[in-house]
Amino acid sequence: MKRKSNDLKSRDFGERVRQLRMAALLTQQQVADQTGVSVSYISKVENDRLHFGDYPSEKFIHKLAGELNADEDELLLLADKVPVSIRKRIRQRPELFRKLARSDKKTLDAIESSLDC
Repeated sequence: MKRKSNDLKSRDFGERVRQLRMAALLTQQQVADQTGVSVSYISKVENDRLHFGDYPSEKFIHKLAGELNADEDELLLLADKVPVSIRKRIRQRPELFRKLARSDKKTLDAIESSLDC
């Protein structure tokens, strides 16, 4: 069965959660206890076994990032959620973000390198 792009995103999220948990030397049970969910939910997250409606909420991802000492924005993006700080910026300048979205790689690379100065 061929995976859809959303399936790939959630798998990336689950894989990253597992990497972070293992790097923190935590068990699934410990993460479940610290985030207020069941161990079976953590297992489903890590193994890409979530069903529609089970997808992690922003509140859960915030807790998870804190417990795993992880970049919350990275986890949000991997879970196909736009971080609040980015959402606010997009609302302020929607046309700019449309232009960025239409830009080719060369243009984006040039913009990125100009921001690194």
